[in-house]
Amino acid sequence: MERPLMVFSGQSNLPLAQEIADNLGVPLGKSITERFANDCLFVRYEQSLREGDIFIIQSLTPPVQDHLVELLMMIDAAKSSSAARVTAVIPYYSYARSDKKDAPRISIAARLVADLIQAAGADRVLTMTLHSAQVHGFFKVPVDHLSAEPVIANYFATRVEKLENAVVVAPDAGDLKRASSLARRLALPIAFIDKQRLSDTEVTSRGLVGDVRGKTALVIDDEVSTAGTLVQAAESLVQNGAQAVYAAFTHGVYVGPAIDRIDKAPIVEVAATNTCTYKARPSSKIKQLSVGPLFAEAIWRIHRGESVSSLFT
Repeated sequence: MERPLMVFSGQSNLPLAQEIADNLGVPLGKSITERFANDCLFVRYEQSLREGDIFIIQSLTPPVQDHLVELLMMIDAAKSSSAARVTAVIPYYSYARSDKKDAPRISIAARLVADLIQAAGADRVLTMTLHSAQVHGFFKVPVDHLSAEPVIANYFATRVEKLENAVVVAPDAGDLKRASSLARRLALPIAFIDKQRLSDTEVTSRGLVGDVRGKTALVIDDEVSTAGTLVQAAESLVQNGAQAVYAAFTHGVYVGPAIDRIDKAPIVEVAATNTCTYKARPSSKIKQLSVGPLFAEAIWRIHRGESVSSLFT
């Protein structure tokens, strides 16, 4: 007898969860999350989970700690409710940046969060575009790591005029692999910017490797947060002769001065997928791309025991 497929959502990204459920043709499961007077969270499912194949959708967006604890409690509650299998669907795994001990006396938070998710009882994890791919190795349970590259490639292909006169740009050397993959998909040349990070919110550009003169620059990165890297990249590209700058990201976090910076920057448009709920003020330069169908297809394949990697071949 096939286990029933059930999709639930935390509070971080209800629109994406509903879109995924709609694409799967199943109702979004019923659960409640409340906050007690002492600030503790309370989670309860309002339907039976017994022997169900449970998928819990939760992005680790601000307030990150609230959303992380809610996810852990939902996993734990599902396991103690006799669910047959629990998959944590984490479209945006924000702690992936803290993947190594690159300073004294710090936590490798990406590994810590992976340990917490497994300790809560997750049997499997489904995520998208980890900032550091090695975070995958912090888990001892199966991890399906989706890429937004097909969605981003389609955006550039349909949005940018005279695509043959474009160049894919990595905003720093660490993004070369991601940019190179997109450049091969679009049959375009590649360039990258040598940057130096001054702080969590400030970066400086030290030089450009590649030819962008007279071309449309397509900046690709895993996430846009305060937009400091993006603005520095756009200004450097224009100074080096780029005729237009577009940018696309998997995760549009948009915190602090991000929108003001983007509005003032020499950028035509910035696109990001809906792994994060867009809560910043509206901007004519901001476009949102949907990955709901992609997550729904991956969930369906996991439920059926079919290949997920074949989505990208």
